[in-house]
Amino acid sequence: MSIEWIIALIVGGTLLLLIIFYNRLVKLRQNRKNAFSDIDVQLKQRLDLVPQLVSTVKGYAAHESKVFEEVTKMRAKVNPSAGVAERAQAEASLGGSLMNLFAVAENYPDLKADSNFQHLQKELSDIENKIAAARRYFNNSTNEYNTACEQFPSNIIAGMMSYKQEEFFDVPDSQREIIEKAPEIKF
Repeated sequence: MSIEWIIALIVGGTLLLLIIFYNRLVKLRQNRKNAFSDIDVQLKQRLDLVPQLVSTVKGYAAHESKVFEEVTKMRAKVNPSAGVAERAQAEASLGGSLMNLFAVAENYPDLKADSNFQHLQKELSDIENKIAAARRYFNNSTNEYNTACEQFPSNIIAGMMSYKQEEFFDVPDSQREIIEKAPEIKF
């Protein structure tokens, strides 16, 4: 073999590796975007369900206006075009206010027995489970992408193509207390 062939093989092999690593980064970034859109779908369903739930509870507990205002306020803070961290914080706040709404419902046995309320509560529970699964998938996709951006030699390509570390969909520490706190139930 001549030196030209050896150089051509080295250059060709290097280009092939660059293409493979670049395409892997593109695939991982697209998986992450797809995972976030799955979260968006579930969050949209939850946002659509919240007004129905609030109006059902309002019919039984009209004097609990503070709770209804809080749920409505938290729902309005959810901005679908916000960044991952900002969105996670708003969604965590909404989840906390929904917990308070269910605590209010505990005070009204007729409400708990209402079939519409039971249906909405079951639907919301199902959506919350789907959101949790979508977040796990998103965070797993983010982890794979971030790992690929840091591993050698794909980190070289990531740096050249301005691929950077991405945020996880995580609850901020300030909101974690709200979520982990059990709702107050007064009789």
